[in-house]
Amino acid sequence: MKYETLPALTLPKIGYGAWRIGGNSNPDPALDEKSLAALRAALETGYTHFDTAEMYADGRSEELIGRAIREAGAKREDLFITSKVTPNHLQYEDVLASCENSLRRLQTDYLDLYLIHWPHGGSRYDETFRALNKLVRDGKVKHLGVSNFNLKLLKQARELSETPIATNQVPFSLSDRSYIKNGMLEFCQNNDILLTAYSPVDEGNLKSNTTLETIAKAHNATIFQIALAWVISHPRVITIPMSFNPAHIKENFEAAEIELTEEELGRIGK
Repeated sequence: MKYETLPALTLPKIGYGAWRIGGNSNPDPALDEKSLAALRAALETGYTHFDTAEMYADGRSEELIGRAIREAGAKREDLFITSKVTPNHLQYEDVLASCENSLRRLQTDYLDLYLIHWPHGGSRYDETFRALNKLVRDGKVKHLGVSNFNLKLLKQARELSETPIATNQVPFSLSDRSYIKNGMLEFCQNNDILLTAYSPVDEGNLKSNTTLETIAKAHNATIFQIALAWVISHPRVITIPMSFNPAHIKENFEAAEIELTEEELGRIGK
């Protein structure tokens, strides 16, 4: 596995995204066993970064991650767990309560990384960060970050956070390079902020083409692995693909070992 290292943080280039674990926006008990099987496969494969949110299946994703970790006997200190506070919980007391609820569902004493899931119009981010900073001081959160923030809001977050902003989590893939074009990636690279790419293979809907197929064949890989390898070829970029399929979970993990040549990167387009 390749890693990105910041002054106070090291993370694997590829982690496991837990959107749809336990359901979509609402819990789906029929998905519990399938979700637990996927999480077990991820842990057995060697994933250490698990990304979830209170919004995912209304907390059921967090519960299942906690259960899978306990049942696997994994050491908490060997794992890195990210969760997120929803946009409608950004008031001071709500942030504190949301974090406590996430900790309870995960059955852990701390979160490695806590993100604002989405910006919310009219929010007073000074109040939000007053709570987030307290969570860090109290040891309930180790690192802070944001998700789906534009450059202006990211810069504001940096000013309000007492500790360095670790990441901005945004959509980033072969088909969505908007965060290159708008300057976000360059800003993150220049300021020791990770860009965490979600939907890196368009939720499994990646469209094939001759270039991808040719490069995949040269590496004895799938086009999805090449797409992931392209995403993480960028400095300061990590990603969190999701799959229920154990074979795909393993393939996603192994994509970190693919070294694309400069010529191949040129053909794909940087």
